[in-house]
Amino acid sequence: MKLSPHFTLAEMTVSQTAARRGIDNTPGDSEIAALKALSIEVLEPVRAHFDRPVIVSSGYRSPELNRAIGGSSTSQHCKGEAADFTVPGVSVLDLARWMHRNLQYDQLIYEFGRWVHVSYRAGALRNMELSAKRIAGRTRYLPGIQE
Repeated sequence: MKLSPHFTLAEMTVSQTAARRGIDNTPGDSEIAALKALSIEVLEPVRAHFDRPVIVSSGYRSPELNRAIGGSSTSQHCKGEAADFTVPGVSVLDLARWMHRNLQYDQLIYEFGRWVHVSYRAGALRNMELSAKRIAGRTRYLPGIQE
């Protein structure tokens, strides 16, 4: 099923952990609608601007899958509202900074310099930016997009 011109439901739900552990990662209708909005409003503009594929490493996560990987119990991934991704040939920092300047989103997190987490939801958007870093062996979320 196509969610948008360049994104499919299959790529937004694929999970090696789910496959290995036999976890059903099938979203419901409301999660599919949220994935469509995320794809159209955020991922498609990223792809168009950089003119490169967007590689999604984590999209929708069923509650069981989210628990299995140690995700937050309030993760927007479980609602189909979030994706973690990279764009080959584009630095993650440049990607996050461009998104911050040009897109509307709920939350944008520059994660460990390795990928971008973005969420999009219906209704009021927070346009919140954070940077995830390992400090003294613990994950810390700092305000803004920071190297």
